[in-house]
Amino acid sequence: MAGFSKKDEQYRQYALTASPVKVIMSACMPLALYQVLQSVFKIFDALLASHIGAEAVSAVSCLSQITLMITALGSGLAIGGSIKISEAYGRGDDVMVRQRLATVYAMAVLVSLVVAGTLIPFAPAFLRLLKTPEDLIAAGVGYFRVEILTLVVTFFNTVYIAIERSRGHAKKILNLNLVIILVKLGLSAIFVFVMHGGLVLIAMATLISQLLILFYALLTMPKDEGAFRFSPQNIRMKKDTVAPLLNLAYPVSAEKMLFAAGKVIVNSMSGVYGALTVGALGISNNIGGLTTSWHMGFTDGGAPLISQNRGAGNYRRTLQMYFWLLGIDIIIGVVGLILVSTTLPWLAGIFAQSESNFDAGFRDMIVDIHRWEMLGYITLGINSATLALLLGYGYTKLTMILNVSRVFVFRVPVLWFLQEFTKMDAEAVGVTMMVSNVCTGLLAIVLVIPVIRHIRKLIREEESNQELQTSNL
Repeated sequence: MAGFSKKDEQYRQYALTASPVKVIMSACMPLALYQVLQSVFKIFDALLASHIGAEAVSAVSCLSQITLMITALGSGLAIGGSIKISEAYGRGDDVMVRQRLATVYAMAVLVSLVVAGTLIPFAPAFLRLLKTPEDLIAAGVGYFRVEILTLVVTFFNTVYIAIERSRGHAKKILNLNLVIILVKLGLSAIFVFVMHGGLVLIAMATLISQLLILFYALLTMPKDEGAFRFSPQNIRMKKDTVAPLLNLAYPVSAEKMLFAAGKVIVNSMSGVYGALTVGALGISNNIGGLTTSWHMGFTDGGAPLISQNRGAGNYRRTLQMYFWLLGIDIIIGVVGLILVSTTLPWLAGIFAQSESNFDAGFRDMIVDIHRWEMLGYITLGINSATLALLLGYGYTKLTMILNVSRVFVFRVPVLWFLQEFTKMDAEAVGVTMMVSNVCTGLLAIVLVIPVIRHIRKLIREEESNQELQTSNL
């Protein structure tokens, strides 16, 4: 194990041998807090936008889904790369860790350059291609351009964070994010309340905060120890290194891109109830993020742990981790449902307060949508734990089925049906979200059953081999 630093080897042994629940909590809790802070990012942006006006809220909500669609490219690469790196890490293959790490970083740079060169010059045309309402384009095209610059930086940062996550550096990620939150909040407050700036300055605050992670990563990566030290010499753009990464990355990128594209379609369809419905749906999603971001953190932390143990042949342990994740995510869903259901009017009211007045109609619209959407918290927890298991075993095509179905089977057709055959108003959007989130959790149960059976078969085969080796001795 000379290729790993002492600290990395210690964490590897900890991930493979310590109590599963202890490992999960220590690895996932900081990441869950990280995701919650990311949700706070989004909520604060929405609050600042609401201070400007309801149209600004709708512009941010609509354009954020489009930027999420583009972010999918970097997210897929980060997830695919971290899974393969975690697998090699768990197996103890330091040479493969070096090559995959350097190659993933190189691919992130290439993707960033392509995205920036394509979208920044043609931002208005791209937004029109996605059927973005003209009034939202006029209000938010500058914001969108800065967001694209932020995405270019985020692509690299996402890969960096995913690799640090696979090493168990969850607290480091949390601390970095705390610094970014403080910078983001401070700059945003100055830009909006002191300088009375618009959406572009809100986006600039995010860009500057993301640049801090980039600079930190560029300073520390070459100085790292052992197999996780970045060196351009380890970049290996050959089939045996790139193909396994892409095989895992492209379904994740496709699923996240299609999922975000589906949200863009839902936003567009929601526009028939008025432009403010798009904003209300976005706020509803942000409120839901206060619960589901915890789920995301446990998925982010759980998938590398499962991948590491799979790489080491600890199949029984991967199932133990899955069932612990399942229980934890269900508890999070129950607690979130209780807390949000008792505070929903107050939460919605925060976003209905602009600089000049309180919009009671906008608050009521948010409540009408989210009182349905929050009924999916528990099933989204089931989906989250299942995603961790599927990602840990590299079943990214199944995760693609789950997330694509969530939008294009359980969401867009349902909203179309409600619009065509019922007289429901904006509340139909909330009902659609509830149906989508509940059915996704049920589909996750259906898809994970054969995977669990396959893992149990691997366990039996491993135990039979061990018994045979023992009898031969």
